[in-house]
Amino acid sequence: MEFRNYLTCFWPGLSELWWRGRLSALPLAIGFGIGLNSLLILKHFYPTWLDPLLVRSAWWVGVCVWICWTVKSFRELPALINPRAVTDAPDRFVEAQAAYLRGDWEATEPLLLGILAIEPRDPPALLMLSSLYRHTGRVTSAAVLLDEMRRLEIADRWQIEMDAEAARIARDAESAEESDEDADEESSELSASELQEDGNAADLTAA
Repeated sequence: MEFRNYLTCFWPGLSELWWRGRLSALPLAIGFGIGLNSLLILKHFYPTWLDPLLVRSAWWVGVCVWICWTVKSFRELPALINPRAVTDAPDRFVEAQAAYLRGDWEATEPLLLGILAIEPRDPPALLMLSSLYRHTGRVTSAAVLLDEMRRLEIADRWQIEMDAEAARIARDAESAEESDEDADEESSELSASELQEDGNAADLTAA
């Protein structure tokens, strides 16, 4: 791994934001910035506001916290960038692909979910899961998943495949709407015929 990738580790919370987009790390990054700027202001612009010994102690505490968090970020960075490389779990994408080609949706879905549990930003697994949702009638879920995938920079190379899958989802959505409309028309015709039969029966009874 290149050293420049580790530059994000020197600002607490930045590595998780940069490589994974985890908003849970945003308060830490903001808090570190506020603390650092506060100490700089107290030391260089308003040194008489607080006891110099107190400011110096705060600086040392801040440095210790920064070192500990930087070391922690250095250790966790490989798992953030490439979690598949640091896990002992086997890569089961080939099994998922074989099950998908067989049309075994029940076997394919848990395999894909297991892959995404390790690497949530795996474009092939996300694309296949979206296709699986479409095949099993969950068109809305397929469209939502594909939209989430489009937001990932790592998925830019899969633009053609995503566009093709989006076209299939749109086609299946239109087919589902047409089927619903046909079903509504059939039910309306059936209701009308039932009413007509009821009216005829009433006429016969009256006669």
